[in-house]
Amino acid sequence: MINPLDGMLVVSLEQAVAAPFLSSRLGEAGARVIKIERPEGDFARGYDKAVKGQSSYFVWLNRGKESICLDIKQQADADLLRRMIAKADVFIQNLAPGAAARAGFGAEELRRAHPRLITCDISGYGEEGPYTEMKAYDLLVQAESGLAAITGTPDGPGRVGVSLVDIAAGMYALAAVYRALIARGRTGEGASLKVSLFDAIADWMTVPLFHHEYGGKAPKRVGLNHPSLAPYGLYEAADGPVVFGIQNEREWATFCAQVLEQPALANDATFQGNNARVQNRPALDKAINAVFAKLSRAEVIARLRKAKIAYGALNSVADFAQHPQLRRLSGETPAGPVDFVAPPVHVMGEGIAYGRVPALGEHTGAIRREFAV
Repeated sequence: MINPLDGMLVVSLEQAVAAPFLSSRLGEAGARVIKIERPEGDFARGYDKAVKGQSSYFVWLNRGKESICLDIKQQADADLLRRMIAKADVFIQNLAPGAAARAGFGAEELRRAHPRLITCDISGYGEEGPYTEMKAYDLLVQAESGLAAITGTPDGPGRVGVSLVDIAAGMYALAAVYRALIARGRTGEGASLKVSLFDAIADWMTVPLFHHEYGGKAPKRVGLNHPSLAPYGLYEAADGPVVFGIQNEREWATFCAQVLEQPALANDATFQGNNARVQNRPALDKAINAVFAKLSRAEVIARLRKAKIAYGALNSVADFAQHPQLRRLSGETPAGPVDFVAPPVHVMGEGIAYGRVPALGEHTGAIRREFAV
């Protein structure tokens, strides 16, 4: 096992999702991660009790960390945190807007004292603009960014079913920290990184924004269909749903000939080109449904497979749990072992083992002794 961040120290004054996502992935790359928690703990510990009485979010995002409880409003604990940061390679914080700076842990102050330090501040809306002081949670930013307006069905907007905004911010922050570490290896200088939830999802909203500003209208909510490609979505066979997608005109011609068994349809002016198919989606769906209604789901899938048309199943979470492609990796928690999802990136020749999820303040005594005056 190769741990590229072995020997590096990450100190993270963190809570919720975005910052813990960042620090957990740095830990999986070999860094030592010390998680600073309030005396009552990261409030994500109380989100739910789904995992053997523990929070699913906390278990997922805090494996392999050390937990110390500090009250940084108390001088002794604030001094202890400063001593820890003095030895750190990376300092992360996602407190309420301005809270870290007011407590004496602002990025500018820390970087002046420690030029090699990489600081990463994660906020809701950044440090400039009228929304700077607003609290921001995942669902709120999904709504503010327009994501909710293009998610859901024609009957109403919807929330993406996972904490997409938080995860996006954590992923951007992770890439930024890696970039800063590479730069520091060349220059010896650290960096001050700023990542906001709004900016992260704003980047992911580029295509809908382009449709609005240059195409004249934003994508409509179309449920389990693609707003700008057709046919691409869910269709009903006689005994169940099938999800499939057409990406180009070659696939469209093949679909008409081999799946619908209507090769002439590919040359119908109503459906020539993706833009025409999107504009005439009701007629397109009617033509497809007329064929699918006479076929079983297995028959539709057999035709799609033979034609090499991409398709998938509309699985439940229970189906996903039994999916033959789902890779799992066991890890330890205070309540016992848990089967996690394995890392998405598989480095050939390397193995990985998830570290233990810490109990609240589990390492407080040891860390206090280590960083004592």
